[in-house]
Amino acid sequence: MNMFCNQCEQTAHGTGCEVMGVCGKDATIASLQDLIVFQLKGIGWFAHQARQSGRKDDGIDRYAIEALFTTVTNVNFDAGHLVAMLRRGEEVRQRAIALASESVAGNPPPSTMFVPADTVDGMIDQAAVIRDTLLEENTDIRSLKEILLYGIKGMAAYADHALLLGERDDTIFVFIHEALASLNDQSIATERLTGLCLQCGNVAVRCMEILDKAHTGRFGHPEPVTVSTGTKKGPAIIISGHDLLDLEDLLKQTAGTGVNVYTHGEMLPAHGYPGLRKYPHLAGHFGTAWQNQQNEFDNAPAAVLFTTNCIQKPRDSYKDRVFTTGLVAWPDVAHVKDRDFSPVIKKAIALDGFAEKPGKTILTGCGHNAVLSLAGTVVEAVKSGAIKRFFVIGGCDGAKPGRNYYTELAESIPKDCVIITLACGKFRFNDRDYGTIEGVPRLLDAGQCNDAYSVIAIASALAKAFDSTIHDLPVSIVLSWYEQKAVTVLLALLSLKLKGIRIGPSLPAFISPTVLGILVKEFNLTPITTPENDLKAMLGGVR
Repeated sequence: MNMFCNQCEQTAHGTGCEVMGVCGKDATIASLQDLIVFQLKGIGWFAHQARQSGRKDDGIDRYAIEALFTTVTNVNFDAGHLVAMLRRGEEVRQRAIALASESVAGNPPPSTMFVPADTVDGMIDQAAVIRDTLLEENTDIRSLKEILLYGIKGMAAYADHALLLGERDDTIFVFIHEALASLNDQSIATERLTGLCLQCGNVAVRCMEILDKAHTGRFGHPEPVTVSTGTKKGPAIIISGHDLLDLEDLLKQTAGTGVNVYTHGEMLPAHGYPGLRKYPHLAGHFGTAWQNQQNEFDNAPAAVLFTTNCIQKPRDSYKDRVFTTGLVAWPDVAHVKDRDFSPVIKKAIALDGFAEKPGKTILTGCGHNAVLSLAGTVVEAVKSGAIKRFFVIGGCDGAKPGRNYYTELAESIPKDCVIITLACGKFRFNDRDYGTIEGVPRLLDAGQCNDAYSVIAIASALAKAFDSTIHDLPVSIVLSWYEQKAVTVLLALLSLKLKGIRIGPSLPAFISPTVLGILVKEFNLTPITTPENDLKAMLGGVR
């Protein structure tokens, strides 16, 4: 076994990638990422100890979320970047040791003494030893630890976006360090780990709330808008990923250059923000979800900028016009630092650019503020029977077979029901006209996976309007998952005690049968079956 990774939905054979990652990472990248996580466990142990005595370090906090985010699926595939992060991590570890020097209690675990080797080969050897000697023998403990780890990875992504926009909540960093510290414990009880997983969901809700505050505070509340999928004549930059601050800087730097900017993938909801839509050269949306990028970028005469995940191996036909920034990286692809996008702009101008081509329009911008402005209409429509049920169909898209389920489900939902969607899974069905119910669009795009808080805010407000609880609302939740942010969202929903959530297209390889049994018993978490059977059950009120 050269590597082992089971953190994404597409993992090999539904059990784990052991030679080469389905995402494209090789054994070297997997080993370096494993070392980053191991190093973080040691740093987290010291940081958690220090916080017991009221001491903290913002630099340690920032490193923890950046390092965790770097190991999320389809973020960073560049060995040089990962080695540099490990070197930086050693400096952070020394700071953490000094921070906790007066409050260390108990025996420090092996991770606290980890020092990365001088060479990449040495690091690979270290990763092999760590993988072989520290693997949990108890499959249920291992399962819960993996759920917790992937939960804080996803949370770190949200926290990083918020921090870049000047928003933070110390609760998040307190919990991340506590979680990392707990992952060292070889004698931790199932009950303790289960509690930490639910606590992760609880903190994730707060994390998503401050990210929502960061986005709306900087760019305004999203407003419903139709976005063209056609192209305008002229040079172009396609921006993918999730980072709205990167998009804002790109729009500022391209103003007056004649370069049009197109969103891709999870950047679609950016068009709903007044602070971004005000730029006239934000020209439209190009392409669909992340897994189609190789085909979509193959012949596009435009520069491509990746701000976060999900990047795939660029084909040689367009590799020379791909740029990365922030934590995302690919070997031999130009990396932009400090948001100086002049190389991207220069490349775009040197290319032929797009020809004028009409396209369809897609509705987005239906965040919680926009939807709740229609709350009175929605409540009356529910009371009159015009709206029978709400379906939340959201999550990640992916290439693995079985995801047509979500297309078929959305198309089969009766016309007296409203669909709320978010994240890139919506590209399976968001290009259709679903009509309206008494002026309310039947398909409401609440935004990115980063905007999951909108769904919680909408549900909470409607429950208040009906003088009930979220659990009493006529809502069915059907999730698709791919990477770790989806794990975080699921934990957030479970922490709100929401039951009857359906999940697919397959169950996570890291959930053991016993842990799955707990989730089914306590939360009625249900694997998807067929659109017909599931829709029949949900319309009958079965959760």
